[in-house]
Amino acid sequence: MRPFGPAPSLSEIEALAAAALARLPEPFAATAREVVLLVEEFADEETLTEMGMDDPYELTGLYVGRPLTERSVDDSGRLPDQVFLYRAPILLEWCESEETLEHLVAHVVIHEIGHHFGLSDDDIHGLEEAAGE
Repeated sequence: MRPFGPAPSLSEIEALAAAALARLPEPFAATAREVVLLVEEFADEETLTEMGMDDPYELTGLYVGRPLTERSVDDSGRLPDQVFLYRAPILLEWCESEETLEHLVAHVVIHEIGHHFGLSDDDIHGLEEAAGE
């Protein structure tokens, strides 16, 4: 039997996400490093309201920014784009699935990074495969 201990911390989830980003192929890897990765327990009330969600466990990740495919020279001087991962919803999904935590975190972070690149869901799936997920 495997040992059971405390649930993974915010910093451990962040480390899993950073490892997933490090596995992205070029040219995605270089550009993904420009995105700020943040891990929080839950999305805040304002975010949930903007997303039209009542249950904070419904949102595992969120991309905040302007996709590369929609940018112009007028976008210079902006704050960096952000990807949020929400620990508690990720852990709940992990408990309810057959996936490893590493795979689930990679799936969420690559999905959100895919929005940064302006990718479709099919293209995001291809990016996950290219990253070994």
